[in-house]
Amino acid sequence: MSTHETGRPLDDDAPFDDDAPLDPAESLRIIADQQAKVHGADADARLMFGIWGVAWLVGYLALYLTSNGTLPGGRAVDDIVVPATWSFILFSVCIAGAMATTIVYTLRCSAGVQGPSKRFGVMYGWTWCISFVAMSVVLGGFVEAGASHEVVYLAANALACLIVGVLYMASGAFWQDTRQYGLGVWIMLVAAISLYAGLPGTYLVMAVLGGGGLFAGTVLEHLRVSAHRRSAA
Repeated sequence: MSTHETGRPLDDDAPFDDDAPLDPAESLRIIADQQAKVHGADADARLMFGIWGVAWLVGYLALYLTSNGTLPGGRAVDDIVVPATWSFILFSVCIAGAMATTIVYTLRCSAGVQGPSKRFGVMYGWTWCISFVAMSVVLGGFVEAGASHEVVYLAANALACLIVGVLYMASGAFWQDTRQYGLGVWIMLVAAISLYAGLPGTYLVMAVLGGGGLFAGTVLEHLRVSAHRRSAA
């Protein structure tokens, strides 16, 4: 008897079938190797928390300060004060930057992985784009149905956070990453709270609880990493 490089015993005189199914032990080893590649390419979770913390704190704070008159540019529409155009542009840039970082992060995780895991990374990246395009169409439907400006603004904020939260939870579940999953849960929780704050309060809730909470997550993750490095030294 001889042993093939996969670790399966073979008869010296029997031809080896490359298409033969792997035994359970070999299958588990391959899965472990794939997971090791994923975690080896895993981006620092502090970046994940920090980038969304900056985006939410800066973007939502700008929306709040222009809608309550602290910063110039806000305008009254249908008994509410709409944030300044420049604050919406700043907010969009912040969120787009955080989204781009998230997509790159996910694709980087799947760079050394083949099969379903790699397909997940590519499909997951496209899901971000498709989801926000669909959200824009839904909001357009709200406007056509005669929804007030306040409802549209609140819905836009809630739907965007719902998408981000669900996608982070899905990614965390797939990669078995509790940090990503926890981030998704936190985003959805804050979005639900902010929805009941009305305008412009919803922007302040997102800035303080959202951005501030994510910065707290960054600090906790930094302390965890530092403690792990000290224990490994």
